[in-house]
Amino acid sequence: MTDKTVQQQDESQLVAARRAKMGRWIEDYGVYPWGHREDGLISLESARSLFDQSAHDAFKEDDSNDARPRVKVAGRCIQHRAMGKLTFLVIRDDTGDLQISCSKAAMPIEQFKVASKLDYGDIIVAEGAMGMTNKGEICVWADSFTLSCKSLAPPPEKFHGLNDSELRYRQRYVDMYTSQDTIKTFKARSLIVSTIRTFMHGEGYLEVETPMMQPIAGGAAAKPFETHHNALGIPLFLRVAPELYLKRLLVGGMRKVFEINRNFRNEGVSKRHNPEFTMLESYQAFGDCETMLELTEGMVRASANAVGNASAIQFGDFAIDYEKPFDRIAYGTLFEKALDCSMFDEKAIRAKASELGFGDAETKNHWLLVSDLFDAHAEQTIEQGRPTFVTDFPSAISPLTRPHENEPALSYRWELFVGDMEIANAYTELNDPDLQLQRFTEQMDGADDEVNAFRSLDEDFINALRVGMPPAGGLGLGIDRLVMLLTGMESIRDVILFPLMRPQEQSDEIGS
Repeated sequence: MTDKTVQQQDESQLVAARRAKMGRWIEDYGVYPWGHREDGLISLESARSLFDQSAHDAFKEDDSNDARPRVKVAGRCIQHRAMGKLTFLVIRDDTGDLQISCSKAAMPIEQFKVASKLDYGDIIVAEGAMGMTNKGEICVWADSFTLSCKSLAPPPEKFHGLNDSELRYRQRYVDMYTSQDTIKTFKARSLIVSTIRTFMHGEGYLEVETPMMQPIAGGAAAKPFETHHNALGIPLFLRVAPELYLKRLLVGGMRKVFEINRNFRNEGVSKRHNPEFTMLESYQAFGDCETMLELTEGMVRASANAVGNASAIQFGDFAIDYEKPFDRIAYGTLFEKALDCSMFDEKAIRAKASELGFGDAETKNHWLLVSDLFDAHAEQTIEQGRPTFVTDFPSAISPLTRPHENEPALSYRWELFVGDMEIANAYTELNDPDLQLQRFTEQMDGADDEVNAFRSLDEDFINALRVGMPPAGGLGLGIDRLVMLLTGMESIRDVILFPLMRPQEQSDEIGS
């Protein structure tokens, strides 16, 4: 018999015991184990804050004028101790923990019997006075106690939390109620998104929504997820980026737009990649990449201040300072420092690529080879503990970006790196329809076959540019990665409530 089989049998016996207990409560005490609507509830944090030391000190059990604040609270039982005529339990909600103290003399006997036999994980409602135990623990001295949901599944290791990281992601609902840190992380995520939205509104940006199902997979060089619309009889793609739709809004006359959106890319899964991820994309008519740089720095700083001390937020080994002005370095400067040759020197580039073991050093497009070398060797030299804008990317790898007037091989584009991750990307947008058409054609010719199999020319977008799009700056910022940085989480799965996972059966087969 395998360890897994033994575990399943043990869990089955525990579930059976809980079901039996529930049956006895229903029969003996008339308990309805699935609860009802409860009005007047307050959070456990709010209840704790109402504790009045002077009222507690003045209270005497035989005094009918009890001045202690009364509260009604609900939560999940995470600790339990029955001591004859007294029962003590700790309950938890999304604001923290609070002790509930139950006296046999203070409540109906049926309620006390349920309280004294409660299981870990049961959800209860208690009402009573805020007081303190003889050991100095702030608590609710309950005179009313109701079971609101009987938990049939035993919790992991008596609420010490889920140690198996894969199980934490699969059963996030258990991870959340057993780990206050998990709740804290996702509260921080919500605050960060709210801060970004408020910041963008404050800068005069209009929030919009663009299609998630698109007839053409455009806006980024990525493999899409395919689907099919039965009624219309057409293939569709889950969007890889909203860029081309947002730019159409600039053509239509909107000056500043943004969207906090889900994108989908049918690519690898890692600590920093999830196939479904959240982005902020924004565009400003008559702006440029410098406009977006200033916007991004302010937005990231505001988000850092919202969740902690922006001058020192720990991520891995680094206490990152978001208060100081962010660093800047040109792509070519970083490339030359790391690889000891100019990215404009095609002969030297091919020799360096061959030296470093790139099998396509002699045949690949020069600028695509530069990009590969940069990703493999130059990017990792960026100082991880300093937010750094890498500017002036090659035009050949920036098909939607306006080229420099004096050096067309370079583009008005930057990427923001923090903690060894790229978290944002911005352009001075290309609004020349003829050059855009040329770039799209070159991109389709140069991309790998797997991506090209799903790509077709977005002629309507080219037509929109012919109608006329004002000069503009555009930004894409990865919300998930920003949350990682600002909460100290080093895996993207720790900041996504329900990350994509391999089905349990397949995972078990691979594990065996």
